[in-house]
Amino acid sequence: MERVSKTNYYLDIAQTVAERSTCLRKRYGAIIVKNDVIISTGYNGAPRGRKNCCELGYCMRNKLQIPRGERYELCRSVHAEANAIIAAPRDQMLGATVYLVCIDAVSGNLEAGTNSCMMCKRQIINAGKGCGGVAAAISLPAAALAIAGAAFALRRKK
Repeated sequence: MERVSKTNYYLDIAQTVAERSTCLRKRYGAIIVKNDVIISTGYNGAPRGRKNCCELGYCMRNKLQIPRGERYELCRSVHAEANAIIAAPRDQMLGATVYLVCIDAVSGNLEAGTNSCMMCKRQIINAGKGCGGVAAAISLPAAALAIAGAAFALRRKK
């Protein structure tokens, strides 16, 4: 029996985390791993105690036909990576890796080439830089959705 790779293992867990998302557009799941220990998880959804899009029954950005990547201030959700970073002990971010998965909320399909938005990329850099270490994000590449993730070029070195 062949074992699943560590990358796939962590991406599978991130996929399960994404299923907690309350976004009606895209369901993201993120996990932060250091030395083969899961430090934190996060999914995109409204801040604690606030109504989410599932509860409201609509997405304001969909309602206003706002394209992807624009007018984030109208979105009720905190991004998955941000939620994972918020929940992670700061000292554990040094040398940690963020694994990220996206599921299309309408089709239920995994999204190829998943990447963090620019704001989350800055937060990932800051989380690693603040501790003087490396923070990298892993995502599902188009050519290998079911096989493994590929690192994108967001790396900070000591």
